[in-house]
Amino acid sequence: MRTRFILIQTSHAGNVGAAARAMKTMGFDELVLVAPRWANVLRREETIQRASGALDVLERARIVDTLDEALDGVTHLCATAMVPRDFGPPTRTPREHLGPLAAGDEQHVAFLFGSERFGMRNEDVYRCHVALSIPTDPAFGSLNLGAAIQVIAYEWRLALGGFGVRETTAPVLAADARAVAGMLEHWERSLVQIGFLDPEAPKKLMPRLQQLFNRAQPTPEEIHILRGIAKAMADAAGGGSYKTPSPVRDDPSP
Repeated sequence: MRTRFILIQTSHAGNVGAAARAMKTMGFDELVLVAPRWANVLRREETIQRASGALDVLERARIVDTLDEALDGVTHLCATAMVPRDFGPPTRTPREHLGPLAAGDEQHVAFLFGSERFGMRNEDVYRCHVALSIPTDPAFGSLNLGAAIQVIAYEWRLALGGFGVRETTAPVLAADARAVAGMLEHWERSLVQIGFLDPEAPKKLMPRLQQLFNRAQPTPEEIHILRGIAKAMADAAGGGSYKTPSPVRDDPSP
């Protein structure tokens, strides 16, 4: 679905760059500026710096004189306004409105953002099909322009199906039951050697350790580490560097 982001009378060049970056992260690239403060805002240093690599969005962006020009071809227009208007369109959260919108048959959706200095004029809001209000803390609810665009762009991309999360690590494979059992046998011998486990009254210590490792699902590499620890305990006990305490009986309580 074609998507356009429209900024009205933007007064800070950095916000134009931030808008481009926010759009690009969510896969959108159609940006229209209505009567911005600077005619060369797309080429200003602050704009380019804040775009942080989204230069293609800036290169494609258009500057127009009127909102009428910016709305050419748009079939569904969403205002972004924190305060509802008495005679305006219905006010909804982005998630409430954008899900059904994405499932519909609209051809060209646009999101309209007002000036940083005075927001959106009532006349502009009245032209929209809906006023999107981002849920924020009532005591401090005002977002800066770049943040608002990022939230709307994210919610719209999510409604359209979103992007998959790239795997950064290989899937973790748990060690098999035989490896876990062998490691536990190794630990049991070492615990006896260091005097922590009384072999005459083992009670429930080893079953508890079995359940612990069942929950942990250690990998083969982790099993190797645990065996190394067991060996180090036994070596320390046998070599005299570990002071062996009196054998203790396992707590009989469950």
